[in-house]
Amino acid sequence: MVGAAAALTQSQVSEIERGRYPGVSIDALSRHAVAVGLDLSVRLFPGGEPIRDRAHAALLERFRKAVGEGWEWAAEVPLPIRGDKRAWDRRLQGAGVAIGIEAETRPTDMQEVQRRLGRKKRDGDIDRLILVLPNSEWCRRLLRLNDLETTFPVPGRIALRALQEGRDPGGDALILI
Repeated sequence: MVGAAAALTQSQVSEIERGRYPGVSIDALSRHAVAVGLDLSVRLFPGGEPIRDRAHAALLERFRKAVGEGWEWAAEVPLPIRGDKRAWDRRLQGAGVAIGIEAETRPTDMQEVQRRLGRKKRDGDIDRLILVLPNSEWCRRLLRLNDLETTFPVPGRIALRALQEGRDPGGDALILI
C-alpha cells in the first residue's frame, strides 16, 4: 500500500524504513514520507574543512591579537564532564580567574546562543564567559534587537581593556572584534 502510494517497490519501502537503502534519493524519501503522512526535513552539516572554520579561526586570532599575551591561552579545552563533547574555543587562565571564550561568526538566534552558553558556563569550570562576535553590520543589528545585558553585564570595551591589562574583567562580556 505505501509502496504503491509512493511509487516504490515493497522492497524499497522496507529498506527505507530499516535505514538500509544507502542510494535512496531525496525524491524517493519525500514520496515515502508523504505516503505515510510525514514531511521530509533535510539538514546539512559541515564536513571536512568547511569555510566557516576559517572565518572562526580568523575571528579568534583577531581576538587574541587584541587581548595580547598576558594570559595563558589554551585552545579547544574540553568541558570537565566525562563523555561530554563540548569544548571552549579558547580558555584564558591568569589573574586568579579562568575565562571561557566562545566565538560565533554569524549568529542568527541570540536567545539560543544565550541558553547554550549558559549551560556551557554552568558545566564548564570557568569563572567568566566571553562571547566574541565579528564587528559586522549583521552582528551589530542582531545585538540591537536583543537584550543581552543580563547574560553579558560587562560592556565589551571595558572587558577588552581589562583583558589587555591582564585583569579579571569582573563578569561575563560580549566583545565585538
